[in-house]
Amino acid sequence: MKIETSLTMPQLPEALSQAGLQFTVATEEDFDDIMAMSQDIYGGLDYLPTRYTSWLQETNRIVILARKQGKVIALESVCVIDDGETVLVEGLRVAPQERGKGVAGVLLRFCSELVKSKYPDVKVNRLTRDDQLGPKDFQKYRIITKQGILLVRFKAEDLKLRLSELGLGGDIQSPLSSSFSNTPAVRLDHTAIHRLFLTSDLMQGVLPNSTIIQDWQPFKPLPSNMAILLKKDIDWMVDDVSSPKVASLCTFPIRVPIGDDWYYLNIDMFGKDLDLARQQILCHLQRHTATLKGHVMCQMFLDPPLWKPMADFCTNTLRVELVKEYTEQCVVESDVV
Repeated sequence: MKIETSLTMPQLPEALSQAGLQFTVATEEDFDDIMAMSQDIYGGLDYLPTRYTSWLQETNRIVILARKQGKVIALESVCVIDDGETVLVEGLRVAPQERGKGVAGVLLRFCSELVKSKYPDVKVNRLTRDDQLGPKDFQKYRIITKQGILLVRFKAEDLKLRLSELGLGGDIQSPLSSSFSNTPAVRLDHTAIHRLFLTSDLMQGVLPNSTIIQDWQPFKPLPSNMAILLKKDIDWMVDDVSSPKVASLCTFPIRVPIGDDWYYLNIDMFGKDLDLARQQILCHLQRHTATLKGHVMCQMFLDPPLWKPMADFCTNTLRVELVKEYTEQCVVESDVV
C-alpha cells in the first residue's frame, strides 16, 4: 500500500497494509475514471462532476483514490474546517463491482490515518448522511442535528407560468402576494452575512445546533468557515435583518447527469416559521428558474415538522412533483482517536 504524492505516508495498521489496495491523491487526469465508477450514483444527482476540479484546488482538502491492480475503485474526500479542528468526510463512493467487499471501510480507515498524520490538530470527524441510522451508528457517532429532505421536480417553464398565475412578480425584492407574506424576504450581501452570522447572536435561535449546513456541508459559524462559504455561488436570505426567524441558502443551478437539460437546486432552510419558509422558497425558485429552460430537481432541507406542510404546498399550490417521501439528513460526528 502506498500513496504516490509528496504527502508523508502514515504508519498504517497491518490490516490495511494487507488489503491489496493502492492509494493516490486524485488528479485532473483521473476524472473520466471517477465518472465511469460513479454512474447512477445519488439517483442522477451526483454533485462531483461540477465540483471535482474545484475540490482539487482547495488547499484544505485532499481527494484520495483507492486503486486495485491500477484501476480506480473508490474515492473519498476529506476537508479540514472549523479552524483546523474538524475534518469533513465527503464524496465517498465505491465502484459497483467492488461494493459489499469492505473497500469503503478500508478507504475510510486509510483517510483517518492520513488526516491524523497530516493534520494533528484535528479532533473530530464530521459527515452528513441520509440513510437510516442503526444501533451501531449511535455507538460510533453523536448526532449534531437533523433536517427533513424534500425533493421535488418540475419543468422550469411550467413553474414560471405557475408563479405568474400566483401573482408573483419578477423582482425578488418586491413584496409577494399577501396570501404568502406581507413583507419581502431579504437577500444578504457579504457585509450583512458577516454581521448576522459572525458578530451577533441573532442567528442562535435560527441555526440548528449552531450549525450552518450548506449543500450537505456542516459548518460552525466561524470566520475561517465563512471564508469558504463566501467563495461559493450561493444566495443567502433572511426574513428580517434586525430579528431573523428564518434563513436560507440556495445554490445556483448546476447541471446533473440525469439527462440533457436537467438542473439541480439545493435550498437549505433554517427556522420553524412555515409562512416565512414558504416565502423564501418562492423567492429562490423565482430567482433561479427565471432564465432556465428544462427540468429541475430541487432538494430542500428544513426543520422536520415543516416537511409535510411544505410538501403539501409544493404539490398543491406550486403543482410540482414530489419525488420521494420523507427522508432525513443527519449531521453526525465522532472523535478522532
